[in-house]
Amino acid sequence: MTTMVATLSPKAARPLGYRLAGAFLALVVVAAVFAPLVAPYEPDAVDFAATLAPMSPGHPLGADQSGRDLLTRVLYGARTSLIGPLALLAIASVLGVALGTLAAWHRGWVDAVVSRLTDVMYAFPGLLFVVLVVAVFGNGMTTAVVALGLAYTPTIARYTRSVALGECGKPYIDAYRVQGMGGFAICVRHLVPNMARSIVGYLVVLFGEGLMSLATLSFLGFGAQPPSSDWGLMVKEGQPAIVQGAFLPVLVPGAAIALVVVSFNVIGVRLADRMGVRGT
Repeated sequence: MTTMVATLSPKAARPLGYRLAGAFLALVVVAAVFAPLVAPYEPDAVDFAATLAPMSPGHPLGADQSGRDLLTRVLYGARTSLIGPLALLAIASVLGVALGTLAAWHRGWVDAVVSRLTDVMYAFPGLLFVVLVVAVFGNGMTTAVVALGLAYTPTIARYTRSVALGECGKPYIDAYRVQGMGGFAICVRHLVPNMARSIVGYLVVLFGEGLMSLATLSFLGFGAQPPSSDWGLMVKEGQPAIVQGAFLPVLVPGAAIALVVVSFNVIGVRLADRMGVRGT
């Protein structure tokens, strides 16, 4: 009996964790969409009488050094904190899938050129690349998203190439070629759609990393700018309060980042296992 319980427990725990992570993310998305309806205050409403207020009925998660309600700011901040990673992964996916598919389809010198480009970008630290882009085009969430999208492109390109190489060897590719269909049509109509399941599973795994990267840029001052309620920026703005013994301005957005990233990792790994996603 003990052996049976020990054997079944891990299997039972994984679906439970998966469901809990999914329910939490669904709650975060709903809260972000309906933030104007559920938030008790305006995100930029300043109340110096409530400076660094602890948890209370008026401020369920406390207030920051300007008296702004932390619950409200976390709810509004979920918007930029979730949309940003989606946007950067969209940019990286369009470029990365195109490059990876091009390399796998043509092979030869095209594959060699694309592989060398991705190797060069891998050798160049991603954060340094983003900082250089920001230095040229200025701070802001849009610049950070575009820069990170370019930084993530070689990762997705390399993964897409590995999947496409296996897909190109399947009989249906030769069948379409015999029918006289061009390479571009085969890739767009059949090759990329057939890889979509694996690519989407891989992107879910990368979402949490993208969220952390954007939060890091906002914390460093390169991403979201005041008075944005982006979670990374909230952590930065809450740091001075630690000296005064107030940890909520840092703890609340920091916990939000950690919980969302962990939840996406749980779901991403589960989806990757079910979809047969391979790491690179």
